[in-house]
Amino acid sequence: MFYRLSPDLVLRSRWRPYRPRPGERVLVLATGSVFPPGHTATRLCLDLLTETLAGGPGARLLDVGCGSGVLLLAGVAAGAQFGVGVDLSWRAVVTTRNNARANGLAGAIQLIRGSTESLRGTFGVLLGNLPWAVQMDKVEEFTRLAAPNARLILSGFKDTQEEELRGRYESAGWVLSSRLTRDEWVIELPPEKSYTWVAWRLTRH
Repeated sequence: MFYRLSPDLVLRSRWRPYRPRPGERVLVLATGSVFPPGHTATRLCLDLLTETLAGGPGARLLDVGCGSGVLLLAGVAAGAQFGVGVDLSWRAVVTTRNNARANGLAGAIQLIRGSTESLRGTFGVLLGNLPWAVQMDKVEEFTRLAAPNARLILSGFKDTQEEELRGRYESAGWVLSSRLTRDEWVIELPPEKSYTWVAWRLTRH
């Protein structure tokens, strides 16, 4: 995996050699999660996250289902005030912690093994790169944890799964402000097996 988030911030996997330019920051990440760093859904989230923080860095960040920590660490490297990562998997928490230490970001994050129900307080930017079924269950929790004027970035679902999820968020007072898509086409499969990944940014006032 190699992904440029901005002119001076790059993400790469350990096995991907790269010589940084002067003044350029490179986050080197171990992988191994449901939506790994190179996954289409992860890249869509990264694009929306970079755009969101560029418009107003300094927010307190929450990453639900942090996996290997790519979104959490990218967020604090891009200017978030502080980051909290939550995951049910102990392996995910350990991987994220190791990635944070390796990149000098351990002091800028807090990691919790468990669910969002254990959290208190609110966040200005919330991230959920999660499977559709989990997304459906998390609407109330994301709403509870959102600060006034919070921005919520979601991905991990397909365009055919959007309608019901969007209805739930609209009922909870969220407004869809940005939508990104990317087609997933597998040459070995017939056309009807191809699909489109979606990412949203929602705001709540």
